[in-house]
Amino acid sequence: MASTVSAYSDKIKEMSMLSLICSCFHSQPHPNSLYQYGDMEVKSLNKRASGQAFEVILKAPADLSPDRPQPLLSPPKKDLSLEELQKRLEAAEERRKSQEALLLKQLAEKREHEREVLHKALEENNNFSKMAEEKLNYKMEVNKENREAHLNALKQRLREKEIHADEVRRNKELQADLSG
Repeated sequence: MASTVSAYSDKIKEMSMLSLICSCFHSQPHPNSLYQYGDMEVKSLNKRASGQAFEVILKAPADLSPDRPQPLLSPPKKDLSLEELQKRLEAAEERRKSQEALLLKQLAEKREHEREVLHKALEENNNFSKMAEEKLNYKMEVNKENREAHLNALKQRLREKEIHADEVRRNKELQADLSG
């Protein structure tokens, strides 16, 4: 079969070279000109704008001589004994079991990987929560200290105002006693 295809492709190559040479000499091919190449007919079609066109007709091979390749046939089936059939069934069962074990192993590895990823994600989430809580506590502590410092400063100014007001009253009383 393969040699027949290669023979046809060789003939087509020869034919196309021949048609190329002929097209150089003749601008218009003869209408319906027919060429015979062994078990192949080549019919020239009208020339097109894109180039020359051909119709290739392949004939069925007439003889089945020994130099022509025969189509491949499947080898004849031999009768298998009961032992051979049993061995084949056991081998197939072993292959099935090993494939199943391999699949189960891969699934277990995948589940373990998923567990590790989940554990790592939970750990990172917990670490993030702890860091956020510590940061919030620190900010709250700083705000508390700032508020207390501000309140203490306000109290101190209020005391100073009260002391100043007492001094002003005493000075007024002294002036009132002296003038009166």
